[in-house]
This record gives sequence, C-alpha cells and structure tokens, in this order.
Amino acid sequence: MDDLGPVAWPPEPIRTERLVLREPETQDRAAFIELLASPEVHTYLGGPRPRDELERETPEVPGRWPGSFVVDLDGAMIGQILLRRATEQHCPAAVGNVELGYLFLPRAWGFGYAAEACAAALGWVADALPGEQVVLATQTANIGSMRLAAKLGFTEVERFEAWGAEQWLGMWFPVAPSS
Repeated sequence: MDDLGPVAWPPEPIRTERLVLREPETQDRAAFIELLASPEVHTYLGGPRPRDELERETPEVPGRWPGSFVVDLDGAMIGQILLRRATEQHCPAAVGNVELGYLFLPRAWGFGYAAEACAAALGWVADALPGEQVVLATQTANIGSMRLAAKLGFTEVERFEAWGAEQWLGMWFPVAPSS
C-alpha cells in the first residue's frame, strides 16, 4: 500500500457492535456528495464544496484508495474514516506518522458512531502496522473533535496556527500487548 506501507488493501471489512468499516462502493456516491457539500461537516474544514461541482467530478466509486473506509450503518454510508501518512508542513511533528481523519453526516452526530468507528480504525492500525503512532489534527474551536480525540486516548503534542485558526495535534500510541 503506497501511503501506509506494506499492508494488503483493501482489508476485510471491520465490524463493530453497530458499524462496518468497508471499502467504498458505487452505492456510496450520493452520501459522499452529501458529506462533501455539507456546511455543517465543513465548518472547521474550510467550507463545503458546491454540490453541482461534486455531482460533475465525483467518480462512480468515490473515495476508493488505500486508507479510505466507508462507515456503514445498517447498509448505508454515514461517514468516512481516512488513514494516511501525514505530509502537512504546517506541523512538522505530524509528518511521516499515520494520520487519522474522519467525516460524518450530521444526522449521525451524537450517537457515538465516530468514537466507535475511529476506535476500530485505530485497532486495525495497531494490528496492521504494529508500533505505529497515529496523529490527529483539529481546530481547537472544534469542541466535538477535541472531545473525541481525548476519548480515543490522543495526547496533545502541540498547538499551532494554520489556515487562520489555532490547530491542535494529538498523538496516539498503540497499547503494547502484555506478556
């Protein structure tokens, strides 16, 4: 896998109590467009993209690349988990680490789905890439994302200014198996 190293992609779907993390499929296209066009989703991400532009440019099977999981609830996409190597030069401490990103449709907010899906993705990283640290960056103004980072066990590494706002960088260390 080009971004995350020598990991077979796509992996088998990851199942949690309520969710499935799986490779994107054709049926997910409308949800991807909704996700990328949502003003609520993109409040802290530079704003939404125009829906007409997304309709023209979104491929039949969107988001299909190593490190991209659809978060599926009862057969429908409610979000996306992204795992990739951090390359952002605004925060040199993140570069080279696996970075966790996530987007969820507003109708899926407040039910614990993001925590459940992100915890499953972190478990997958711990198994597939033993010993890898994972970073997560978010605006400090994004209270929900800050709470999720704490719940997942990310520890603050630094704060920095980028894109006209204060950013927070956290790091997650896999738990070493007990002998």
